[in-house]
Amino acid sequence: MAETIYTTVVTKLGESVNEFLEQGMLITFKDNAPAELAEFCILHSENNLHKEIQSGDVLTIGEATYKITAVGDAVNKNLSSLGHITLRFDGADVADLPGTLSLENKEIKQINVGDVIKIER
Repeated sequence: MAETIYTTVVTKLGESVNEFLEQGMLITFKDNAPAELAEFCILHSENNLHKEIQSGDVLTIGEATYKITAVGDAVNKNLSSLGHITLRFDGADVADLPGTLSLENKEIKQINVGDVIKIER
C-alpha cells in the first residue's frame, strides 16, 4: 500500500498559472503568498510534509500522476516551511535549481480548485 509523504488541497489558481503550464512548469505556494507571486502560483492551505521527498515517489494532482525524477536540495525545507516549490515536468535526473522538483516529461492535466495534491511512495 502507498505511503503518503505529502498532501494539500488547491484553494486558488493565480491568473498567470497557464503561462507557466505552457512551459512545463507549476509553482506552488501556501495561500499566504505575496500578491506579486500569487498570480503565478497554485495556492493551497495545508502543508503536510510527513517525510523527505525522494526520486521515485509519485506526485498526484487531482486524477493525474507523475513520477518524481529529481529533488532539489531545498525542496523539502521550502515545502515544509513555505509550501513553495517549482514543479518542472522535464524528466531531469538532476534538479536545475535547489527549489525544483523534477517530474516525468508528460502532458500536464488541467488543475482545478479543490484538487488534492499528494506525494506517495
